[in-house]
Amino acid sequence: MSRLESMRRRLSAQIDGLNWAAEAIGDIGGDVLELGLGNGRTYDHLRQQLPTRRIWVIDRVLQPHPSCVPPEENFLLGEADDMLQELARRGQKFALAHYDFGFGIKDLDVKEGARLSPLIAPLMVSGGLLVSQQPLTGFTKISGPDTIDPERYLFFRAP
Repeated sequence: MSRLESMRRRLSAQIDGLNWAAEAIGDIGGDVLELGLGNGRTYDHLRQQLPTRRIWVIDRVLQPHPSCVPPEENFLLGEADDMLQELARRGQKFALAHYDFGFGIKDLDVKEGARLSPLIAPLMVSGGLLVSQQPLTGFTKISGPDTIDPERYLFFRAP
């Protein structure tokens, strides 16, 4: 599979997965957490799908498309460890988290997901959902939508 075809498959999985998760959290209380802003495509999609939810964003740089800049009060600029700890200090709780951090090197990405999982776990409400390209630890892996290869995008429920 070419990298272009892989990208198309990833984008389709993101759209289907985020739509599924947005519907699945229903009445579960809590905000939404976007871990990795990039150019803002998934953030933009989340705010379209969940217009009444506050969406927090963590990234080490702010370089999205101009139409996808989150409000200053919802954007935490810095390293993930520090920003996740800051959210914990504030007592923030999340019904949905989209984990989109990555180096583009599978082994490093898997290690980073495992390393950050214990910092994400206390932020999640019981029964909250996590959508991720990387395996995360300390959560229950669940099946997402049938349109997504279960190894392409991963879905987890918080205890």
